[in-house]
Amino acid sequence: MEFQADDYRHMARALVLARRGRFSTDPNPRVGCVIVSGGRVLGEGWHRQAGGPHAEIDALEHAGEAARGATVYVTLEPCSHQGRTGPCAPVLANAGVARVVAAMEDPNPAVSGDGMRLLQRAGIQVQTGLLEAEARRLNAGFVQRMTRGIPRVIVKTAASLDGRTAMASGESRWITGPDAREDVQRLRASCSAVLTGIGTVLADDPSMNVRSSGIDTAGRQPLRVVADSRLRMPPDARMLSLPGRTLIVFAGEASNADLEAAGAELLNCPGANGQVDLTAMLRALGERQCNDLLVEAGPRLSGAMLSAGLADEIVIYMAPHLMGDTARGMFTLPGLEKLADRVQLRIRDMRMVGGDLRIRAQIRENRTD
Repeated sequence: MEFQADDYRHMARALVLARRGRFSTDPNPRVGCVIVSGGRVLGEGWHRQAGGPHAEIDALEHAGEAARGATVYVTLEPCSHQGRTGPCAPVLANAGVARVVAAMEDPNPAVSGDGMRLLQRAGIQVQTGLLEAEARRLNAGFVQRMTRGIPRVIVKTAASLDGRTAMASGESRWITGPDAREDVQRLRASCSAVLTGIGTVLADDPSMNVRSSGIDTAGRQPLRVVADSRLRMPPDARMLSLPGRTLIVFAGEASNADLEAAGAELLNCPGANGQVDLTAMLRALGERQCNDLLVEAGPRLSGAMLSAGLADEIVIYMAPHLMGDTARGMFTLPGLEKLADRVQLRIRDMRMVGGDLRIRAQIRENRTD
């Protein structure tokens, strides 16, 4: 059965609803749902936060008994397993809906088609694949964690038009304007964790938290992660006094009781040459249910993520000024000696944010959709 124009319209609306949970559903996926009968919308719902009602349940509560015989449009396959809340597929079956259209199957191995099969056994017509690419992009980090066991990695930087992130002295505040900095807050809020390096901590003492009153995170703060191979993190670092968790990733036999007393969690990921094993760190973050990792670091750590093939996307905020050839660059990328060695990108979006240009580019080798 082919999809009709109304199917596209209602699924597009479900995707709009799902995006409302961009900042608050983590580690759960963002899901929206629309229930329709006879061309009339009976109920709409979206998943607001982890532990709360799923989108289908929210929409059914609005539709009530009128849902019997209706069509349900949902951006992700209804779940069939017991988690923090009950499964949605049996509830839809009990509600007597006639048809369920899901944008995509759930990549979670605990579901992965079981929800749709349960609905089929109940005599409900099921279809998948409507606006699937859009649904996958909306939950790219969740999909990657479920299929590869690691979060999606987004490397963010702010630079001048000549690609400089700080003056030779290290001065960098502020390269971009207030609108771009507010946009970074939204990007940060949409991620499970934010990573920086010990060099940035020692130089800038950053907060690495979401500080915008206009963003509803349902009280959630991203996990703060510091790559600190030799545990040089000061126990009085600003981020350790803020709400939320801080994870310090080190390498080797170092220990620091003062950091643990200050509330930090320590994770040993020893790699080559006394450095943090970045791949092991990502696996550990995946085990901690991190869907999206935002890298807000200096050129060495950001470059290391790119060189290791661990970055999936780059977000660059470019300010309309020049800082000169003695200023610091965006990424340290040793070994790029020929054009064939270039890191290939696919530009996904370019737009003005206030007076600055925001570029979102995907690493071609690491496509997740």
